[in-house]
Amino acid sequence: MKILFVSLGCDKNLVDSEHMSGLLSKAGYEFTDDETQADIIIINSCCFIKDAKEESIETIFEMARYKEEGQCKALVLAGCLAQRYHEEIKTEIPEVDICIGTTAIDSIVSALDDYFKEHKKKEYLKDVDFLVAANAPRNLSTLGSYAYLKIAEGCDKHCTYCIIPKVRGNYRSVKMEYLIDEAKKLAEQGVKELILVAQETTMYGKDIYGKKSLHILLKELAKISGIYWIRVLYCYPEEIYDELIDVIASEKKICNYLDLPIQHASDTILKKMGRRTTNKDLCDIIGKLRKRIPDIVLRTTLITGFPGETEEDHQINLDFVNEMEFERLGVFTYSAEENTPAANMPNQIDEEIKEDRRNDIMELQQDIVFDNSEKHIGKTYVAMIEGRISGENAYMGRTYMDVPGIDSNIFIITDEELMTGDFVKVKVTGINDYDLIGQLDE
Repeated sequence: MKILFVSLGCDKNLVDSEHMSGLLSKAGYEFTDDETQADIIIINSCCFIKDAKEESIETIFEMARYKEEGQCKALVLAGCLAQRYHEEIKTEIPEVDICIGTTAIDSIVSALDDYFKEHKKKEYLKDVDFLVAANAPRNLSTLGSYAYLKIAEGCDKHCTYCIIPKVRGNYRSVKMEYLIDEAKKLAEQGVKELILVAQETTMYGKDIYGKKSLHILLKELAKISGIYWIRVLYCYPEEIYDELIDVIASEKKICNYLDLPIQHASDTILKKMGRRTTNKDLCDIIGKLRKRIPDIVLRTTLITGFPGETEEDHQINLDFVNEMEFERLGVFTYSAEENTPAANMPNQIDEEIKEDRRNDIMELQQDIVFDNSEKHIGKTYVAMIEGRISGENAYMGRTYMDVPGIDSNIFIITDEELMTGDFVKVKVTGINDYDLIGQLDE
């Protein structure tokens, strides 16, 4: 039978989808991109914020059509929405035949086997603190030149706005030997860039080794032949430590790029959020990173419209962004998630105000990026080729400054034949909005 996979949400979810796909391949299942030809449709869902939840539900109803219009015999819902709302799904979305929770993805093959034997709706749920086997087979869904390496599951922070600990459990690191083995297998498949992800990467190893061990893991991964870039995402600023900074600064394979989800710059709002930093803490760690690694690129995210956020708090955000001049920045409007402390806080903010404040920050950030982009002109960077632009003597690539699918690109004008995954030197000759334009530099 043929399976159609729909993976929603974050890159950590994508890794789960790739592992489910690998298990299904090993069991003899085939895959299709055509909804009308799929015998089984699997949706790996997200419910982190309201928009993600709505997208997941809309996708369920969209795919359910193919039980009538196509040849779909089983609709499977996996991931966060299935974990969090399995009881509601059972009664309110009867189109779903199988529910698989976040820690039960390794049950995907037996779940399908059981369903086609018994033709009974079932749910497969395990304790949210269960850690799925890390050495499961995996089918890459990325371009092949890069892959995500999920180094931990869950989170212990319990920020007041966040549902993750309830659907993903407490923080559990994956053993280092498993990660090194998986990274070697990825390298053998042609992967050249590893992107380390978790709900929080900076705490890696503390639960199983008694101390933060991300710097040790990075050193070991850097030894793997065939891996050229290693990138680290989701580093909580208060957990960044000197050994980690030293390894990033000294190891050539590690991109001078960090993602620091700070969420706000007002001490009042940070405290309400349950965050463990202050405005001064954030300024100090950013200053330390830029002093130790002068060419580091910092990405961050902010939330506007958190309950009780005043115009003064919003101005603190604007002043902070203006001062820090982040190279990459995204802004979300606050989403009140049920069963979180923030959802019951007084002084909830109107949606229109949330949006206005988000737009204020993004307009400021756009000016910052455009002002800073000119400094790249005339400089030469190493870029990874991601593909040829159809009908043009040009290729799209990325430098160390950019995460695939999130950040900017560099467009390379050349008559030479290049391959996806090639690393080339590119001299920047111009800018186009957020993207760079360049030519090969011999």
